[in-house]
Amino acid sequence: MRGKDDSYRGFSAFNNRLRPTMNARWTICGDRWRIGILSDSLIRLEWSANGVFEDQATQAVINRDFTDPDQIHARVIKGDEQLVIDTPALRLEYDYNPFAKEGLSAMVKGVSNQFNTWHFGDDSLHNLHGTARTLDEADGSIALGDGVISRDGWAILDDSSSNLIVRTDQVGEEKDPYGHWIIPRGNKEIDIYLFAYGHRYREALADFYRLTGPVPLLPRWALGNWWSRFHPYTSAEYLGLMDRFRASRLPFTVAVMDMDWHLTDSVDPKYGSGWTGYTWNRQLIPDPEGFLRSLHKRDLRVSLNVHPRDGIRAFEKPYADMARTLGVDADKGDPIMFDLTNIRFLRAYLKMHHQLESQGVDFWWLDWQQGGVTRVPGLDPLWMLNHFHYLDSARSGHWPLILSRYAGPGSHRYPIGFSGDTIVTWNSMKFQPYFTATASNIGFGWWSHDIGGHMKGYRDDELEARWYQLGTFSPINRLHSSASPFEGKEPWEYPQPYRGAMENALRLRQALIPYLYTMNWRAAYEGLPLVQPLYWEDPECEDAYAFPGEYWFGSQILVAPILQPADAITRMGESLTWLPSGDWFDCMDGRHYQAGDPQGRRLSLWRTIDRLPVLAKAGGIIPLGPAYEAPVGESASSTDGYPVECCNLMAETRNGLSADCHPLSGNPEQMILMVFPGADGCFTLIEDAGRFPVSPNLDEAEREAGAVRTGIRLDWSSGGVVTIDAVNGCVEALPSQRHWKVALRGWAPTDCKVRIDGSERKVATNYDESTLTIWLDLGKVPVGSKVEILPDRAELAGNPVMNDSGEVLKRAQISFEVKDRLADMVSRQGVDALAGLDTLQAGFQGGEQGTPSSAVPRSVQSALTEILLRS
Repeated sequence: MRGKDDSYRGFSAFNNRLRPTMNARWTICGDRWRIGILSDSLIRLEWSANGVFEDQATQAVINRDFTDPDQIHARVIKGDEQLVIDTPALRLEYDYNPFAKEGLSAMVKGVSNQFNTWHFGDDSLHNLHGTARTLDEADGSIALGDGVISRDGWAILDDSSSNLIVRTDQVGEEKDPYGHWIIPRGNKEIDIYLFAYGHRYREALADFYRLTGPVPLLPRWALGNWWSRFHPYTSAEYLGLMDRFRASRLPFTVAVMDMDWHLTDSVDPKYGSGWTGYTWNRQLIPDPEGFLRSLHKRDLRVSLNVHPRDGIRAFEKPYADMARTLGVDADKGDPIMFDLTNIRFLRAYLKMHHQLESQGVDFWWLDWQQGGVTRVPGLDPLWMLNHFHYLDSARSGHWPLILSRYAGPGSHRYPIGFSGDTIVTWNSMKFQPYFTATASNIGFGWWSHDIGGHMKGYRDDELEARWYQLGTFSPINRLHSSASPFEGKEPWEYPQPYRGAMENALRLRQALIPYLYTMNWRAAYEGLPLVQPLYWEDPECEDAYAFPGEYWFGSQILVAPILQPADAITRMGESLTWLPSGDWFDCMDGRHYQAGDPQGRRLSLWRTIDRLPVLAKAGGIIPLGPAYEAPVGESASSTDGYPVECCNLMAETRNGLSADCHPLSGNPEQMILMVFPGADGCFTLIEDAGRFPVSPNLDEAEREAGAVRTGIRLDWSSGGVVTIDAVNGCVEALPSQRHWKVALRGWAPTDCKVRIDGSERKVATNYDESTLTIWLDLGKVPVGSKVEILPDRAELAGNPVMNDSGEVLKRAQISFEVKDRLADMVSRQGVDALAGLDTLQAGFQGGEQGTPSSAVPRSVQSALTEILLRS
């Protein structure tokens, strides 16, 4: 511990963010009503029968004064019978009476539909939804709560029932070291927020974050792969598993221990179940401190699962200390009931966790499943757990983090979300990308799902491989499964080619961390979640709303996951996809797709099991770290002959970078830069010194975190010049030199000059026809140097129609004669061959009176259509 101030630094930072009083200049009051203009598009509406209004922070809302008063452009017309508030975004009318549909309404400007007028009490018919508390037992879709955006142009955030967060040094007879406490509202009132942003969805979310608090920055290691399983591991078994992963070049950064780390089955029934527990099971883990040290030596952070409902019972190791603290007679063995509304219990409860943390626990998995009742009316114990555990976890220099369930609007302040125990089915996986993207509509961006599914369901090797790939492009990639001996998620439990696809998905996730960490900064300081629905970028395109499984993954990547079994004829998976207007490139193989219509383009994308559709826009820039390589001298034989080329993006992140990149969680010395042609582009790579920036002020936060930025540009319009600028910021956070490899993917072959600080450097260059990529190995470059890559010419690679069509036909389970004829048609006619595919008939079915049947199945036609009509 570093002293009181440091021990409570998370609480101090939170208290400093509380600005709950509205700006007086834009607050309009009556005897029993009050209206606050928080921005041109965000209005707070209060009705109180006794004329007392709330100026304290609430569980959801902590800042009501976030707009420069001079930046609000409102006309307030206070007539005898009606109040009118007119801004560039809305026109609100109110008759001074108790809020009712007839007397309180707002028309949203700039939205051309019949639902753009809100009346008090209206349901938003076209709300784009938010998220839900849990996916427990879900086998497919579930109902979701509302978000703060809607196609109607308005949405309502009802804060009327939230409890209050009040600054205080005293709670009853007890000193309050946290600086605030949670109390029920003393006055029943209507307290709602009207979000009238039209289809300016990102702006709505930005103000939602200002109102409710920002998303905290995650530690870099949280963005890697997590291993988790509900299984009674011994310490030797768990460490052996981590060593096998390491030897197999399968990177993990987080080790999660489910509930069997503590006493469970051996608990005497007189104490109740073993679901709740805080005492190490020394039959499984005889030396907890040594076990945790061993995990840390393997560069793993450790989380333990807790189910705290049953409090602390007499068999627990910490029971005696807590009993003394709380005045319980330990000799009688009475249980210490779980009650976070008792500040003495809360302090003792957190102290108990501190003792376990001192042994080496990095953060907690708070697995609350037992309802929402506390002694404070309306206070959800899950919210209380999340709030105090998260803020407490920032003490003593720790980077704060918890894994817990969603507890309503504002829960984004306490990452990371655990979505619950899902069923192992295609339906379950299919719902997850929609669920994840839609959660961003209520600001909840860091969901952690049970990747691969948790329980029940069925064995399906293809499903597991596709779920692994979805995990790679999820906010948090935490594998999980039940204790059943048949449900393990270890890749070697699956046959090829599924095993290889799973292994490469894990390696790709590790390589993506530089990109992900930059998006992490963007989420924390720009209010832009990593995963976003398509319609955030294209709100006026109807098709942007029609593809719920597709989403933006940061600023550069569009993901269209494969969410259904492969077609039996093509042996490929199909993704029904919409591409926004513009030029797109497959991140894996550089193929070019063109969406010339301003409304975008629908198409089917077909992929073999080793890949899923991941596309970058023209001018896209994606920085990657190296895939994990086993340290020199350790085994790396797990591929069992499976070709590394099965995932070209991943294979090439390993190509030529053989040095040990351990530890996995630091700023890498080796970097791969993928640059896609066709338009100017830029990207700022953000890294830091690994210290949590607790300050709400961005400039101060950057200084404290030791932020360092590397600007990267593609000047396509000026001959395709690629520039990597010298780093700007805390140079000490980076290695002194970086080994850069640059992949110009989707480019036609050409020679390139390379300049380092203006001096030409000869570099190794080759062209990969399979991925349409110019590879340049720049070698080691000082991080303070400027790199320029100057192509002789900048052109898009051609469409390898014959090669790709041939690959489809090789796999197709159709007659050889039809394959030959199809190949000939494609060769001679190109895209015109599509018109004749149905003329290749398989003869007559049902006798002479039958109907001719095409010998080219629909799936083969669709796969060939994708290739021939890409661009």
